Amino acid sequence: MKQSTKYLVLATVCLLWLVPVRARHYTVVVSLDGFRWDYPQWYDTPFIDFMANKGVSSGLIPSYPSKTFPNHYTIATGLYPDHHGIVANEFYDPVTHTDFALKCQEQKLNPRFYGGEPIWNTAQRQGKRVAVFYWPGSDVKVNGRYPDKFLIYDKTPRLSMEARLEGVIEELRRPESERPDLIMAYLEQPDANGHTYGPQHKNTRQAVHVTDSLLQTLYNSIAALPYADDVNLILLSDHGMSWVDNHHAIGIKHLLKPEWTLMISGSVPCNIYTQKGYQDSVYMALQHIDHAKVWKKQEIPAYLHYGKHERVGDVVVSPDIGYVVYDEPITQGGTHGYDPTLSDMHAVFRAIGPDFDHVSLPHFENVNVYMLLCKVLGILPAPNDGNTEVVETILYKKR
Repeated sequence: MKQSTKYLVLATVCLLWLVPVRARHYTVVVSLDGFRWDYPQWYDTPFIDFMANKGVSSGLIPSYPSKTFPNHYTIATGLYPDHHGIVANEFYDPVTHTDFALKCQEQKLNPRFYGGEPIWNTAQRQGKRVAVFYWPGSDVKVNGRYPDKFLIYDKTPRLSMEARLEGVIEELRRPESERPDLIMAYLEQPDANGHTYGPQHKNTRQAVHVTDSLLQTLYNSIAALPYADDVNLILLSDHGMSWVDNHHAIGIKHLLKPEWTLMISGSVPCNIYTQKGYQDSVYMALQHIDHAKVWKKQEIPAYLHYGKHERVGDVVVSPDIGYVVYDEPITQGGTHGYDPTLSDMHAVFRAIGPDFDHVSLPHFENVNVYMLLCKVLGILPAPNDGNTEVVETILYKKR
């Protein structure tokens, strides 16, 4: 192909991508942390059921590990954790010899840990306005940018869930010249109750009811806007939740000599950073433990898209669902982080609005959400791991 023809084809593809279904639309994305895909089957969720009856009904397959911070940043960037660098909620960085932990604000807000380009940066670069309420990573100056509006999660008092969604409406009520094209909000329920009580408990059911009611209130406020027909509403989650019995802790430290390891991090999965020359020793010592798979990082199964990044442990212990790697007594409750192909880990996905068809779809990988948002916003995506064919099945098609 001649060079000039090649550039013409590329330009045509870009133009086709950029053509929005309708202009100007506004998109609201609400994440309910730890909301299993099947909670609407277990519990009464009238508004989420309404979304399914009016728009897109599906579920999200999380990325490995199916943890909150890696997956929210995957949804924002379209990259697997192995590619954006937030490889767990906590990890060791062998380049800087520092630990990343959510409880350490200095590390959590350090841009060097965050690869890729989050959707708020992609949109802002291309002339769109974005407001974000506590989405993980949104209070970090990634690539020298913040969203137009953002909140620091660790700054107290933190806005209640109700106040965050009221803030979404306030943003939508701004004058057109100031109104965000994209608004994103994170809610910590029902994950908090799911951890404490497990997914099948009356208190978790209550958290599901509360979030469904909050969404109904949000939708009612959107419907009252004079341009309500131009607003998309997307509901999603980062992962599911599974039950862990208090007898299901897997102790490993007694099998490892102290001089073999540099750091042992996390429980589902457990990343083990070994001292130089001791990867094989750790791997062999753990080969026969029950209720878990043990991999050298270079031998992690390809379907997990995990193990290439320098921050992944030299040995990874992946517990069977319902088990955790922990050397102290544990309290029974819920947790996540397991193999994303397991249905317990799948998350909810709903979408209604002018850019979405009424369709029920098989669950799809959450790396596709970034490109979906780019398509709805009419902007060009940064490099990502999504699939355009998946995105096209979700969008409204003119009959």
